[in-house]
Amino acid sequence: MMSLWQVRDVPFKFQLSDWTLLQASLRLQLRSIGLAEAGNPAAIAMPGKDQLAPGSQGFALRRMPVDEALPRLARSGPFLRYVPLQYQHCYIDLNSSFEEYQKKFSSKTRSTINRKIRKYTEHCGGTLKWHSYRSPDEVPAFFALARSVSKLTYQEKLLDAGLPDTPEFMEHARALAAKGHLRAYILFDGERPVSYLYCPVEGEVAIYAYLGYDPAYMHLSVGTVLQWLALEEMFNEGGLRYFDFTEGQSDHKRLFATHQRQCAHVFLVRPTLRNAALIRGHALMDSFSVWAGELLDRYGVKAKVRRLIRGHG
Repeated sequence: MMSLWQVRDVPFKFQLSDWTLLQASLRLQLRSIGLAEAGNPAAIAMPGKDQLAPGSQGFALRRMPVDEALPRLARSGPFLRYVPLQYQHCYIDLNSSFEEYQKKFSSKTRSTINRKIRKYTEHCGGTLKWHSYRSPDEVPAFFALARSVSKLTYQEKLLDAGLPDTPEFMEHARALAAKGHLRAYILFDGERPVSYLYCPVEGEVAIYAYLGYDPAYMHLSVGTVLQWLALEEMFNEGGLRYFDFTEGQSDHKRLFATHQRQCAHVFLVRPTLRNAALIRGHALMDSFSVWAGELLDRYGVKAKVRRLIRGHG
């Protein structure tokens, strides 16, 4: 069981809306619970104090399936339990045909998606150009094209959450591709890349890691077009069991998902004064950040800042 845990310094960011003010960390034993483990009671059992590694202040469980909403702060045996995020985890069951998958959509939604694909195809002069990158030799070409799009995106300009641009990340992608564990895609307008999707594969699960698109093509729904094309290929190739949208919720994820399950990020920490102060302070700051973000949205301040960043990257 201990081999499932990774001992890391887990950061706790104190943020005001999207802007990080300061950061502290706790040394915790971290693990993510994948879709393949979710139905195994032993795999998702809460850890005990006897499993603490030397120097560890507790445990961090990501994507923990829960039956109901959990209180944000509570005691759990010898630990202080902190639940900073609860959400509906969206995923796609790939154990069927693409034709069967399409039946999960209403006729109106199918018509809307097909209309978007036709509209973009017409924009491109009648030919829809996209490419799948899976071999190690294709990885540099994918990154060159995808990075040219990523640097234009709101995620990278404002949140520093674009496709990573480091030699280490590219080498990791090449290693994944060498084992057949990479699915990466680019959508083009002629020779111009306009959207990318990067999906590492863990076991039989394709992970929705990075999706980005050129803001100039937002009105053409290029992210939706590429997602649809990539899913059709994944269904048709076989060998993949799930497409995992990971944590967080969005209209995009809910649209394409076939299933949802209630999940939470759960931290179990030693109830020392420092740990309790850090956890409770983070919870208070997070609540304040949500309130401040809603206030900024109400007066249009955050939207103005985002538009400014999008226009002056």
